[in-house]
Amino acid sequence: MLSPEKFQRDTFSALNNPQLRRNFKRAMSGLMEKRQAVFPDAEEWQLLRELGSLIRANALRKLPELLEQLEANCTANGIQVHWAETVDEANKLVLEIAQRHKVKSVVKGKSMVSEEMELNHFLGQHGIEALEADLGEYIIQVDHELPSHIIMPAIHKNKEQISQMFHEKVDPETLAESAEEMTAIARKILRKKFYEADMGVSGVNFAVAETGTLCLVENEGNGRFCTTLPPVHVAVMGIEKVLQRLDDVPPLLSLLTRSATGQAITTYFNMITSPRKSVEKDGPLEVHLILLDNGRSRMHSDELLRDTLLCIRCGACMNHCPVYTRIGGHAYGATYPGPIGKILTPQIKSLHEAGHLADASSLCGACVEVCPVKIPITDILLRLRHDKAENKRNIPFTESGGLKAKTESLIWKCWGMVYANPILYQLKSYKLSKVGNYMPEWLPLLRNWTSVRSKPRFAKKSLHQLAREEGLIDE
Repeated sequence: MLSPEKFQRDTFSALNNPQLRRNFKRAMSGLMEKRQAVFPDAEEWQLLRELGSLIRANALRKLPELLEQLEANCTANGIQVHWAETVDEANKLVLEIAQRHKVKSVVKGKSMVSEEMELNHFLGQHGIEALEADLGEYIIQVDHELPSHIIMPAIHKNKEQISQMFHEKVDPETLAESAEEMTAIARKILRKKFYEADMGVSGVNFAVAETGTLCLVENEGNGRFCTTLPPVHVAVMGIEKVLQRLDDVPPLLSLLTRSATGQAITTYFNMITSPRKSVEKDGPLEVHLILLDNGRSRMHSDELLRDTLLCIRCGACMNHCPVYTRIGGHAYGATYPGPIGKILTPQIKSLHEAGHLADASSLCGACVEVCPVKIPITDILLRLRHDKAENKRNIPFTESGGLKAKTESLIWKCWGMVYANPILYQLKSYKLSKVGNYMPEWLPLLRNWTSVRSKPRFAKKSLHQLAREEGLIDE
């Protein structure tokens, strides 16, 4: 359950964890350097992101018809398409497919939508083992943790921590010292599971409406195993991932890989258009596509909030965020952390439950500068803050916004009166200069500030007084 209190506790815990801070500082610095290296030409970068933004915006403008076209072409190709309004509906669809085929074990490629659905937990409740095949996801699954980054889920751990965890929970007879050794241990286990699995589950990076093609970006080959070896393949995607044409894929693929990991192209790029054909020797006998809404239609109905759906899940905003890089992903308590999570989670959940995440930003705009599809994250954050404070009843969320306390309204009314009246303002300044420095730090209005910062010192003279004394103001 999300709450401001839990977020505050987890934030303090993360800030007081020196090892976590070191892990993130090293990892984020490396990712920023790699990204900068593959975008050496600022003009080319701006042109490419402008193209990417236009492609995504065009797809969102035509979203209803493109989804219908995608369904029609996927169906014609032999892919079975299912619609889910909520995560509960999506989970039930996956379970129905699994039970129909008497599935006992599932291998999963990396998928943030499946994390949004909490699919592993749901399948486990029904006696079906779901094993993460992405190495990072496998590491945190073994350690019973949640992803801390949408691209690199185990980025909060260093090599030594992973080695010790493998020794304790995976292979007690071996203490791997290198990344290659740890990868070999995981590979041995996962390869066996690939061949034993009854069903594979994957995400979708892009879905092309004109051809009914599902595109999957990866580096490790687990996605290709998950989508070809098991007899049944289930792909889950948010409805916003659809593109109009096949020609739209290359620019977005270039933006995604370079922004996410600093690569010109990933090791694997899979394009899935149908189940196994009669003349083919491998591939799944059935392919299912589950299109998940989960609040996305509500976002799409609002002109500003719709831009949230432009996201291609590269994670660049997280890598450059001064908040995320210091507290990590787990402190957010949500599937999507960082800047994109601050605007997406309150809309998926509700402002009442997750509106506090929109407050966890300095509004520095670093996320906006590096976003490859030009999402106005700071504008959306301000909109969410405003809607939460004003408790607007017509906002397109699952619940109404957070209530503004009467005391808060009173404080701001008094503040406005003081700053609108020169006499009251001067009186306030005079009083604070005399007694402000003696206010006890335990006062409710000061406590949250002074618990982590030094109490501000009030000057004896205001800037206006000093300027007048220096002759800078002629009165």
